[in-house]
Amino acid sequence: MSSSNESGRKDGPAQVRRSGGPKSKYHVNKSSSKPASAREVALLVLTQVEEEGAYSNLQLNGALQRSGLSGPDAGLATELVYGTISRLSTIDYFLDQFVAKGLKKLQPWVRNLLRLSFYQLHYLDRIPSHAAVNEAVNIAKKKGHQGISGMVNGVLRNVLRRKEELRLPEGLPPVKRIALEYAYPEWMVGRWIKQYGEQEAEAICRANNEPPSVSVRVNRTKISRDDLMKEMQAQGLDAQASAVSEDGIIVRSGGNMALTEWYRQGYLSIQDESSMLVAAAVDPAPGMRILDCCAAPGGKSCHMAEKLAGEGEIIANDVHPHKAKLIEDQAARLELNTVRTTTGDALQLASKYAPESFDRILLDAPCSGLGVIRRKPDLKWAKQPEDIDEISELQIKLLDEVAGLLKPGGILVYSTCTVEKRENELVVKAFLDKHSEFSEASDQPDGLKRLEAGKLREGAGIQILPQDYHSDGFYIARLVKLG
Repeated sequence: MSSSNESGRKDGPAQVRRSGGPKSKYHVNKSSSKPASAREVALLVLTQVEEEGAYSNLQLNGALQRSGLSGPDAGLATELVYGTISRLSTIDYFLDQFVAKGLKKLQPWVRNLLRLSFYQLHYLDRIPSHAAVNEAVNIAKKKGHQGISGMVNGVLRNVLRRKEELRLPEGLPPVKRIALEYAYPEWMVGRWIKQYGEQEAEAICRANNEPPSVSVRVNRTKISRDDLMKEMQAQGLDAQASAVSEDGIIVRSGGNMALTEWYRQGYLSIQDESSMLVAAAVDPAPGMRILDCCAAPGGKSCHMAEKLAGEGEIIANDVHPHKAKLIEDQAARLELNTVRTTTGDALQLASKYAPESFDRILLDAPCSGLGVIRRKPDLKWAKQPEDIDEISELQIKLLDEVAGLLKPGGILVYSTCTVEKRENELVVKAFLDKHSEFSEASDQPDGLKRLEAGKLREGAGIQILPQDYHSDGFYIARLVKLG
């Protein structure tokens, strides 16, 4: 699995995540006959993220299930959580001008109530200003005392009065300007400017603040892409063929696709378009034996198995037994009988399998995950530069470990869901410098030829940035073992 679940020290406004902090005293009342409001649920999640180091997506899913919210209210809670985290440093920059004693000195729940309220007032045109202010005041009264509710009311009404005055300073140097305008740590923006230039770095930040598309992968062992799209369109969904992957479908306003009958029957899987290109790079053919070194939760293993058409074998390895179970469940849902799960440290795979025993190897390596910030905005506050250096060393070790398991003439695919050259192009270069028996594959499978030439940036491998196709930032390199 590409995206790293490693926790990291935060930088950023008021510390989004403080590991080991006191637990939030603000809970959804499970026994209440009246469900919590969307804003109460969002406040709960934001406070837990800050105080407990919780992951926003996990906390939000749990809070929504307990709250009873559905439809537009669940959508609003989701928007408030992800939007507030995504714009956090910019929100704090403006709010600090209205809080006399400073935002950082407020109680966490008060700070987050002001944040999510400011997000509505400044970034969401469809929310009536009076509704956002009134509910914030009501929540403050319920949870605090009159002094707090009065302060919240005063701050938000001052924000409204001075809304047209809220402007970023002019004349800032590029790093500070981009970091403040799009809400990113300065160190991250500085790295991207150095790697890609100011224009591309700004485009990365802008694209990562946009909501992600809903994309699904068709299971061609059960149905064709055209037939599945026709079924979706017949039920009123706006379903369009992906321009990135031959197996992808973009679904707009379709709700949670994991709750559909198509998902239950194994006709589709939920996967980002960029991620679908990994199986295309592996280019499986019936009869092949393929090793997926870090396979959980199983999306890429199952995609490769779909391409095997029932002939061959996918060895799907993961270090965690409970994650290996996720792979098994996916394969069972899709009715794929060529996936074999195994549990173990990928650094020990060479002691588990015979040398030169695989036709293809996929190393979808653990990484910083900085290509999927639009889906996991916590990441931009969770990571530090040293995290990137540390993970890149592991990536090189993993490549060294599994290289001997590939047959001569076979293909090793290295992929990550990050845009960091230190984890991508430079890792591959270090590997090739050390392993003269490997070179970058000169041919491109049909599934990759659809990419525009302009998106294939200089250097080894394919680097997709989030602004290229409105998909995740992803890196893919195809390495051939010389015969």
